[in-house]
Amino acid sequence: MNSAEAAAGFAAMGSEARLSVLRLLIRAGDAGLSVGDLQTRSGLAASTLAHHLKVLAEAGVVTQERQGRSTLCRANFTPLEALAGFILSECCADAEASTQTGPQMEQANG
Repeated sequence: MNSAEAAAGFAAMGSEARLSVLRLLIRAGDAGLSVGDLQTRSGLAASTLAHHLKVLAEAGVVTQERQGRSTLCRANFTPLEALAGFILSECCADAEASTQTGPQMEQANG
């Protein structure tokens, strides 16, 4: 995942309402939720929910599948895990480097 893809994914989750919808879908797991269930659980108006689902789907973090007269929405875990991996990939890298070189540099200067 490159920085542009990560930025698009994080931007899609950058509203409280979209983050709430995504969390509902994550809680539902692979079974997902229908748009109607999402609307009931989120309390969002149908048009507002449709807008937020469109943004999340365009970013690839949510999938939508037509099933008869309803639409089933699911969290797309692969890109969500990639986003988590991207943001955490360099966790503590500088902290480890500064701990390894910090005391040695003080001794050399002291």
